[in-house]
Amino acid sequence: MSVSASAQAAIPDLTETTVTNLGPASAVTSTSVAEQVGDRIWTITSGVSPVQVGAFDPAGRTIDRKLSLPTGAGAWAMTHIGTDLYVGLYTPGDVYRIDTTTGIATKVARFGSFIWSIAATPDGKIVAGTYPDGAVHEYDPATGATKEYGAAIAGEQYVRSIAADATTIYAGVGTKAHLIAIDRTTGERRDVLPAKYADRTFVATLTLEGTTLAAGLSPTGTMLLFDTADLSNPVEVQTPGGDQYVTAITIDSPTGDIYLGTRPSGTLYRYRDTTLSRLGSPYDGAYFNRIFVDGSAIRAELTSQVVDFDQASGTFTGTDLGQAGLPPAPEQAMAIAATATSVLVSGKAGVQVHDLATGTSTRTFLPGEAKTLTPVGRDVYLGVYTLARLWSMKPDGTALHELGQIGNEQTRPTDDAYDARSRTWLISTEPDYGKYDGTLTEQHLDTGVREVHRGVVPQQSVRSVATDDGIAYLGGATRNSLGTDPILPEATVVAFDLRRNRTLWEVAPLPGAQSYSDVLMYRGRLYATTDDGRLAVLDPHTGKVLATAVIGAAQSRLSVARAGLFGTDSQRVFQVVPSKTGAPTVTTVVDGLGAQIYSYPLITASPTGDALYTIKGRDLVRIEGLR
Repeated sequence: MSVSASAQAAIPDLTETTVTNLGPASAVTSTSVAEQVGDRIWTITSGVSPVQVGAFDPAGRTIDRKLSLPTGAGAWAMTHIGTDLYVGLYTPGDVYRIDTTTGIATKVARFGSFIWSIAATPDGKIVAGTYPDGAVHEYDPATGATKEYGAAIAGEQYVRSIAADATTIYAGVGTKAHLIAIDRTTGERRDVLPAKYADRTFVATLTLEGTTLAAGLSPTGTMLLFDTADLSNPVEVQTPGGDQYVTAITIDSPTGDIYLGTRPSGTLYRYRDTTLSRLGSPYDGAYFNRIFVDGSAIRAELTSQVVDFDQASGTFTGTDLGQAGLPPAPEQAMAIAATATSVLVSGKAGVQVHDLATGTSTRTFLPGEAKTLTPVGRDVYLGVYTLARLWSMKPDGTALHELGQIGNEQTRPTDDAYDARSRTWLISTEPDYGKYDGTLTEQHLDTGVREVHRGVVPQQSVRSVATDDGIAYLGGATRNSLGTDPILPEATVVAFDLRRNRTLWEVAPLPGAQSYSDVLMYRGRLYATTDDGRLAVLDPHTGKVLATAVIGAAQSRLSVARAGLFGTDSQRVFQVVPSKTGAPTVTTVVDGLGAQIYSYPLITASPTGDALYTIKGRDLVRIEGLR
């Protein structure tokens, strides 16, 4: 069979293509929970595989016991009964019992796919809260039996926090905040959160000591103190300074003092005799997983550190868990960008900086997760989860600087682009849990002015953004945020004039599409990909659909290199070759990636366009020789 000249031109020459492995894309020691058993602080890594459980000795400042678990991607939940440590995992929601005297770990139960919270009851049982079913479960170590209490409240997906006494389980619910008291015998339940707090997203933290139940509410950084003998009239304690999250609460039983850690400031507070006092912050953005009080000793476990607080001087002394014996491990990457001197890959609480000259990498700490990375001139700009914070830094990871927050109930940057004509960094966002309408944010790099356009893609979150000559092109997603149901039957693509702040057109180019995972301008056409593997080519002036194609079965991201338009769906890198008369040709360039990424597929081109960078497994790879 003969092949026409035009068809031959559409087939890329792969004979000189090379793939170079540059090592782990991002490596981290990141923890989300801790529990003290005896004189050791036990913690567990998240986002790496296999997860590592470690025991930290505060006296020697080392991890002196360590073990791996065969399942799970990480943990947010720990408690203990005697010397037995119980860990609740996610992906899947396995419960492990760890005998801390022998170091033997035994899987004892599975509660769905994701355990958010776990607690021990006074009579020696384990209760757990799960996602996405928003359910409450019980495990009896004495018999091995499990008990299901079902959803804490109909329609909600998260039991984010949990506590229990002899008669009652207290379940902190989101994305619409509820505090559900469940009778352990009858299963009868009632919502004890006062109605005036119904606009909060989560009862995210619960601590029970005696008859005092302390609850942290998001996103207002509020703590409520309940007397379990009469739950009708809690005391409100409002943290100052705009903090939105109370991430840890500890009640010191001998004194009645209450210690709490807040974000985003990363501040430790003490509540005593109706007075809230600021004790200090180990560093900006510190995330308190757990606070421990032993007499005059105050200690906290953070994302990657254990810190001691000196009350006399008001200072913190920290021990890095990686240096203490819980070394960094390859994690699921979140964003990628290439500069002339480095490739940047973000993950939990940091950015891995790959030096192209030396072939080595270092890590820059970041109080959050960079969901977007965009080089502009001599800087790199970062859109950071949570709180949709905006940062900049140098390509070598230095000079990290916060520009501000998007606000407007936004929490998760989803994509970004740079409009060179107006010197404007564009960021698309998804709103906070349970909220509606994402934003397009214009961060003007010359003046520092920030404009936020909420609802510019009507009744959707904004999943992707591209720009050309002062026009922003936005891909929508029908799911506004976690914990919401779609309003629209299909997602849309919008053209927005940045100079006049007005929508030029809105179309639904592909029937039934729920999300446009990427939009990109290439050779005068707008390319839009869907989460179900379809591609639409649009006229950027009118939104008219010029061509469509199937490029796979899952979401993909696109990138322009010198050799043309490329993309990845995490399994392969493909090239999209336009056609003047019909559908574009899609050809696989590199296969077998098996990328283990956190969310969106990752691909970027070098500044000169002579190489592509993407993820294979959990490694960073460079693809060269494309033509």
